Amino acid sequence: MQQKYDVIIVGAGPAGIICAYLLNNKGLRIAIIEKASFPKDKTCGDALSLDVLNQLKIINPILAQEFELITEKIPSYGIKIVSPAGHVIEMPIYSDDNQKKCGYVCKRIVFDQFLYEQLKNNSEVDFYFDTTVEDVNCTFKSATVQTSKGTFDAQIVIGADGAHSIVKKKMIDKTIEKNHYSAGLRQYFKNVAHFNSENFIELYFFKEILPGYLWVFPLPNNEANVGIGILSSTISKKHLNLKKIFQQLINEHPLLKDRFKDAIPMENIKGYGLPLGSKKNKISGNRFLLLGDAASLIDPFSGEGIGNAIRSGRIAADVIISAFSKNNFSASFLHAYDKEIYRKMWPEFFISRKMQKLSCYARAFDFIGRKVEKSNYLKTFMQDTLTNVHKKKILIGPKFLFHLFLKK
Repeated sequence: MQQKYDVIIVGAGPAGIICAYLLNNKGLRIAIIEKASFPKDKTCGDALSLDVLNQLKIINPILAQEFELITEKIPSYGIKIVSPAGHVIEMPIYSDDNQKKCGYVCKRIVFDQFLYEQLKNNSEVDFYFDTTVEDVNCTFKSATVQTSKGTFDAQIVIGADGAHSIVKKKMIDKTIEKNHYSAGLRQYFKNVAHFNSENFIELYFFKEILPGYLWVFPLPNNEANVGIGILSSTISKKHLNLKKIFQQLINEHPLLKDRFKDAIPMENIKGYGLPLGSKKNKISGNRFLLLGDAASLIDPFSGEGIGNAIRSGRIAADVIISAFSKNNFSASFLHAYDKEIYRKMWPEFFISRKMQKLSCYARAFDFIGRKVEKSNYLKTFMQDTLTNVHKKKILIGPKFLFHLFLKK
C-alpha cells in the first residue's frame, strides 16, 4: 500500500492530535500514524496543570468546556512540596487576578481519548492504528514514511511520537544525553491515605533521589498515581536501582509508610523516559518538525510536559499552514518553528534548569524549605510563581535572595 497525504503526523498523543485539530478545514489531507490503538495508556504523572486548561481555552473555548464535563478526573487546588528534611511548603493555585484556581489529575487513557474523540469522525484526518513506523526519509524534495502497513508520502512529516521518537532518530540522531534526560517509574494504587481536602499534588524531594522527586497524585475513586523521576546521569553515576528505591520509600519512609500501609497496587511498576528541555535542540529540518516529548519539551524541574506538548502542536500548526501557503518546506523556512518554540518556552526552561541544579543540594533545599515554611512573604511569592513565569524569574534573582537570606 502506498498512500499520499499533505501532512503525516506520527503519534496520536496531545501534541499530534492538537496539531491535526488546528489544521482542520484548511484543505489538507492528514494521516495520523499511531503504534497503539485507542483507548491507550501513556505512562505519565497524569497531572494537568492550569496551563493545560488555558491552552485548551485558547484553541477553542468549547473544547475547554467539554473537557470540564469529563467526570473521570479530580480537581487539585495546589501543590505540596516536601524538602529532604521534611519541611513542608503548601501552595494553593491562584490566577493573576487572585482568584482560586485548580488543575486536574486525569489518567492519560482518559485525557488522550477525549482529544481523539474531537477528531475521530473528521473526513480530512485518517487514523492508522497498530501501525509501526520503520523508516522516515525527509529531504528538500520529498518526505516518505515507511510503516508496517505500507509507504506514506507527504509534503511534511510531524514527529509527535514521544520520548523514543523514530522521526527524531531517523532525521537527527539516536543519542540520549543523560544530563538532559530523566528516568521515571509509575504505579497506580488504591487506598493511599491522608490526602488533604483540596487534593494537592505532592512532591517529595528525598535526599536519596536528588535531583528528582517522588510524587503522589490523587485520582478519582480513591486511587492515586505514584511515581518517581531521577536525572539519568545521577542514576548512572550512583548505580541506582530505581525500582528498589521507589518501593523502599513508599514502604519504609516515615512520611509515607503509614499512608501506604493499606494501599493496594493496581498494576505492575511501569518505566518511561523524560527528555528534558534543559538545552536547546534542533527540532526541525527539511520537511519535518518535532513536537512535545519528541522535541524534548519537558520542564527540567517539574517534569510537566503535557501543556508544552499542546503548545508545540499550536505553534506547529501555524508554521505548517504558512509553509503550504508559501509552498516552502525547507529547513530554513521551518526553522521559524524552532525560534517560536524557544521564544515561548526557553525562559521557563532556563529557570527550571537552575532550580533543578539547586535541588541537587539537600542542605540548600532544606534551608529554602525552612525559610519559606516560616515566611508568609516567601510562601505567597512561591504561590505566584506557579502561574506567573515573570515572577518565577525572580527565584534566581537578588530580590528573592534578599528575602531568603537577609529579611527576617
